[in-house]
Amino acid sequence: MCLGIPGEIAEILPDHPDLAMVDISGVRRAINIGLLDREDLAPGDWVLIHVGFALSKIDEEEAAAALDFLNSIGDPYEDEIAALRESTIEQG
Repeated sequence: MCLGIPGEIAEILPDHPDLAMVDISGVRRAINIGLLDREDLAPGDWVLIHVGFALSKIDEEEAAAALDFLNSIGDPYEDEIAALRESTIEQG
């Protein structure tokens, strides 16, 4: 199962403006934000992430509702978080 997971932007990487460090349920990862180049993104903003890409900017209320749902489905969400912990985006 593939899920869109909310994450909170911790920082935009200065040397890679298409990448941001994002906190996703306690896991911090570099996420590609290039698809949202027309959005005004900043630390504290929430984005919906799928396969390492931020697909849309969402508000905190929508993020909380999505996280509540994801936590309620149990194993599929835990499997996604486990896979996320093992993944990285190479910064070339």
